[in-house]
Amino acid sequence: MAAFEYLALDANGKQNKGVLEADSARQLRQVLRDQGLMPMEVSPATEKASKTAGFSLNLARRMSGLDRVLFTRQLATLIGSSLPLEEALSAVAQQTEKQHISALIMGIRSKVLEGYSLANSLREYPQSFNELYCSSVAAGEQSGYLDRVLENLSDYLERQFESTRNVEMALLYPVALLVLAFFIVGALMIYVVPDMITVIEDSGQTLPWVTVVLIGMTEVLRDYWWLLLAIILGTIAVLRWALAQPAIRLRWDHQKYSIPLVRRISRSASAARYANTLSILTSAGVPLVEAMNIASEVVGNSWLRRRLQEATQTVSEGMSLKVSLEQVGQFPPMLLHMVGSGEQSGELDAMLDRVAEYQQAEVERIVSTLVKMFEPMMLLLMGGVVLFIVMAVLLPILSMNTLV
Repeated sequence: MAAFEYLALDANGKQNKGVLEADSARQLRQVLRDQGLMPMEVSPATEKASKTAGFSLNLARRMSGLDRVLFTRQLATLIGSSLPLEEALSAVAQQTEKQHISALIMGIRSKVLEGYSLANSLREYPQSFNELYCSSVAAGEQSGYLDRVLENLSDYLERQFESTRNVEMALLYPVALLVLAFFIVGALMIYVVPDMITVIEDSGQTLPWVTVVLIGMTEVLRDYWWLLLAIILGTIAVLRWALAQPAIRLRWDHQKYSIPLVRRISRSASAARYANTLSILTSAGVPLVEAMNIASEVVGNSWLRRRLQEATQTVSEGMSLKVSLEQVGQFPPMLLHMVGSGEQSGELDAMLDRVAEYQQAEVERIVSTLVKMFEPMMLLLMGGVVLFIVMAVLLPILSMNTLV
């Protein structure tokens, strides 16, 4: 049986939405009619992209970070309680209040009932479950420790979600301040300053250079705002196109490691993600070479990803993990020492998990410091802009008073 989302009308014309299992869409329509409902729309419970006016939009109905954390944690708890997998999936689907999440989980359950493994069922929804997630689940199924693997995955996803949310919350105030300042200065330049400048020009006096500059900026902003907007949007489009080209992206990702502050953040973030992924996979019983292949795909930097793939090849040829990562050249010394210690003691996954937590904390500390520095910098910038406008307006007025 497959899972279907439906939209139907009852006898009073009220819309009803939900998710039901049936052998086919036709059977589900008949079931709805038997319940006194008029089916309006029946569709398979899959990750669907929205379509508008014939154009497909990349708005797939997928799990958010928080939804994925809750799904993994609940599924781990239920499986750890010896509940059969299909019943656990059904219980999680009933627990969520979001229909598209419930439909997605019921779609996974339908695949499991058809005889697919949980990992292969999850691979049907790539926008919600990446290769790291699916490979970890597959390893858990093969080893018989699926509940433990899901617990590790939920811990990892929760740390990742908390880290992202902390950065977003820290950036909220500076970004709001920047947007507000932009609108205030724009309103002053378009609606207030031109009238005051007209009065000053009518007096016939020589304008200070500050006022002349302000007049020029106001005229350009008023007459050519559309051109400025087009240049900004065009520049963004060109940059996005350029970074989408593999060769340009590779050079840019390599160049990041030459910029002092960016280099430090990139190194720590990549090390944390790689070590965390490798820890989860090795603790789940995935062979080291296969785990390295998967972990390298999780790293966002294309240049570092290529270097890690080369390191994976050297490990498959018999070299130790520590030496292979040393040859990459872009990992913090602490990670390399912890990896070496883990290889000698036989506790590689535990050492990787520990160093991943440290590197993630380092990234959060650096980003938090930068965000805190951004706020006073924005205040100083806005203060400078306001001072410039006030001086450009007040200097001619003071000159007029002196002449009188």
